[in-house]
Amino acid sequence: MKSDIIHSIQLQMKPVLNQGQYMKLTKVLVSAFDDVEIIDQNNNLSDVDNHVLLNSFLSAKEIEGCSLNTIQYYRKLLTPMLKHIDKRVDNISTDDLRGYMMEYKSQKGLSKVSVDNIRRVFSSFFTWLENEDYILKNPVKRIHRIKMPRVVRDTLNDENIESIRQCCGNIRDLAIVDLLFSTGIRVGELVNLDIKDINFNERECVVWGKGDSERLVYFDARCKLHLNEYLETRDDDNPALFVSFRRPYTRLGINGVELRLKKIGEKCGIPKLHPHLFRRTMATNAIDKGMPIEQVQKLLGHMQIDTTLMYAMVNQANVKIAHKRYIG
Repeated sequence: MKSDIIHSIQLQMKPVLNQGQYMKLTKVLVSAFDDVEIIDQNNNLSDVDNHVLLNSFLSAKEIEGCSLNTIQYYRKLLTPMLKHIDKRVDNISTDDLRGYMMEYKSQKGLSKVSVDNIRRVFSSFFTWLENEDYILKNPVKRIHRIKMPRVVRDTLNDENIESIRQCCGNIRDLAIVDLLFSTGIRVGELVNLDIKDINFNERECVVWGKGDSERLVYFDARCKLHLNEYLETRDDDNPALFVSFRRPYTRLGINGVELRLKKIGEKCGIPKLHPHLFRRTMATNAIDKGMPIEQVQKLLGHMQIDTTLMYAMVNQANVKIAHKRYIG
């Protein structure tokens, strides 16, 4: 509605303005209408319009390569927001979104991380609307990133890794542990691996990451040995790299891997052992041993290097050693 009014004024004034005056008028109009709410009493199709635009946005994200889980996550957060605010998207203001986020946070008891994830989803949606000329100004631009304390997350030490290996109890779980630890792949990438994806001669495998991006990762000699031993025990024809123990030997899923690791962790005294801990440990160890952060980023499959920095926490003991070496 706002954009329609501004566009109408622009069309009427364009013949009598030069380019500089026209641009100035546009800025003044956008600023003047920024905090103004306009209600069209003859238009009751706002819900339909918003629904159509949301579906168009999600379709665009799907074309860009976003996973089905990401699309569902976007829909889960955006649908209730549009329903609650109950305005056409070009009338939704920064204050509307701030108020909704505060109320949503209070009702759900969300952490700062979760609230900032919501902000990022809203920003993606309204940025798309702005780029596609459905709205004149993105109302999320004035909602800044939520500052959070930098938390040094736990990693596994060499003793932990050896203890986990000893508690595996079977060659399949041992191969899973070694592959997670030496490659740093995501659990979703691990369960999607097929036997044909493994190159034993080069000790590497092809994984499909987020957004259907393909990359090579590498495993060590110990992992190669245990993978070979595991595959030699297989007598099924399932192409999956890891399968269940019982017939019909179905592909092992994410929940299956998480459950096995949880039980192994309980057995060896490491509470809350989960696949992501191996990924974080690999990244931290690589940085501690001098691998350039750009190469760690490539191994982990991160688009942004800031994401890699969040995973790779430099060991404090190494900081102390470096201080003695360089400072004295």
